[in-house]
Amino acid sequence: QVQLVESGGGLVQAGGSLRLSCAASGRTVSTYAMGWFRQAPGKGREFVAGISSSGGASYYADSVKGRFTISRDNAKNSVDLLMNSLIAEDTAVYYCAAALSPLPGRSRFQYNYWGQGTQVTVSS
Repeated sequence: QVQLVESGGGLVQAGGSLRLSCAASGRTVSTYAMGWFRQAPGKGREFVAGISSSGGASYYADSVKGRFTISRDNAKNSVDLLMNSLIAEDTAVYYCAAALSPLPGRSRFQYNYWGQGTQVTVSS
């Protein structure tokens, strides 16, 4: 089993930045693709970014491309999401997820392990 714990959420003004971190425990996730999803009130959980097991490939939702950067440190068993130029529409609970495959998918159903989420609120 893999346990994922997110941190780094909070309240930030529009235009600001936040870095989310996800720490994995229980087993190494170095062979797993990792992803970040988010869920705003009244909406479904949507894909934000994904990164391959090696870190050599990353993918982003169109809504965050150019503003968010996903990265991973397999030595530390962790993955980060750097969020710049935040806008009110980025307000959501952000979830870290791990997939039992080396390449990340964009569907939540492709991920096997989930964290509890961390709240990000962007004030306009």
